[in-house]
Amino acid sequence: MTVPTIDLVGQLLRVSSVEHETGTVHVRLINGNYATVSNLSNVDQVVRGMVIILGDDGWRQVPNETWPEPSSIAVVRSVLEDGTVLVEAGTSLRPIHNDRAVRVEINNTVEYSDIEGVIRTVSDTPLRSSPSDQITIDDIRKEYLWSEKGLGAGFSDFGGYPHVKARAQELIETQLERREKLDKIKARPVKGVLFTGSPGTGKTHLARIIARESQAEFYLVSGPAVISKWVGDTEDTLRKIFEAATASKSGRAIIFFDEIDSIAERRSGDSHESSHRLVAQLLTLMDGFDDKGKSVIVIAATNRAEALDPALLRPGRFDWEIQFGLPSLTDRLEILSVRASKLTTEGQLPLEDIAALTNGWSAAELTAIWTEAALVAAGDDRGAITSEDLAVAYERVAMKPRRSAAGEDE
Repeated sequence: MTVPTIDLVGQLLRVSSVEHETGTVHVRLINGNYATVSNLSNVDQVVRGMVIILGDDGWRQVPNETWPEPSSIAVVRSVLEDGTVLVEAGTSLRPIHNDRAVRVEINNTVEYSDIEGVIRTVSDTPLRSSPSDQITIDDIRKEYLWSEKGLGAGFSDFGGYPHVKARAQELIETQLERREKLDKIKARPVKGVLFTGSPGTGKTHLARIIARESQAEFYLVSGPAVISKWVGDTEDTLRKIFEAATASKSGRAIIFFDEIDSIAERRSGDSHESSHRLVAQLLTLMDGFDDKGKSVIVIAATNRAEALDPALLRPGRFDWEIQFGLPSLTDRLEILSVRASKLTTEGQLPLEDIAALTNGWSAAELTAIWTEAALVAAGDDRGAITSEDLAVAYERVAMKPRRSAAGEDE
């Protein structure tokens, strides 16, 4: 017996392959290294997967249980004619031998190891390391279906942006309330509407108003929050959200993607593979989802429209784009007035002056003035907002650091 380069005598070894013609045996050590044993006696009795110990006078077999062989779990994706089993390993397929002739079929979940190959069938159905496959439509509704008790805000509560509100009302009337007319005309309904504009201009707020005014189920999907670390989980979640929307009991549903650029960024040669898969899944869902005669609309918001994959903007996907610019003087005055009508105030308020002083402010920043004014009034133990409170509040908000990407879409 010749053992070149490494002293293997007395070590626990696992046979990885055997060359019976030459008497050469390839083995793996406990530390993961590989070695070769030549001129092994009785080599015809050595088989792959066997655990052995070498001695000065030859080798002897020991129980397989003495070898700490790590095994893995994977889902079978194909079985080749020669018996090789292809399993899903991360984002790629991996060939595994099946010397034990374990009965396996596509979509079985199996246990395997590098040396033993397929060890056993764990389940007849695919099992995943994450819980996404066990998520039901009811789970999706609990997680993503937004609801608000009471009457809530309507179009009258959305200050400014008359052209934006008119477009939103048209969307409700033509795509939701009169969907049967579109079907009768045999026209293709609008599937997607893209809200673009700076943060804090009211994109999410208006989407909720559309859902409330149309009495549609509203699925609120935050782009960054829906991303999962598990391969395939995000795609599965998106698919089930679309399934839940098309199963809406009311017959009307809106799927709203906030910060859609985080899940549908422009694809390039440098993009990660998961990003390519995610965009492809979203395109497939936009193209192929069947609303089964119901009214389902996808609305998405972004302040980085240039970062979106161009394929999303093709006809049949996001057909409409509604731009939310920073409010004009007239818009700012209306935003301030609408908010004032919901609060307890006292005396004449300098709304026109504040509207003139807030050029370049977003709707969210204007709303923050009222929050600060209420704090000032409450701090003085008063139950109404006065002009002095409003002046102090304006100064507080004006002194805050202003960042172009800051703010909330409320």
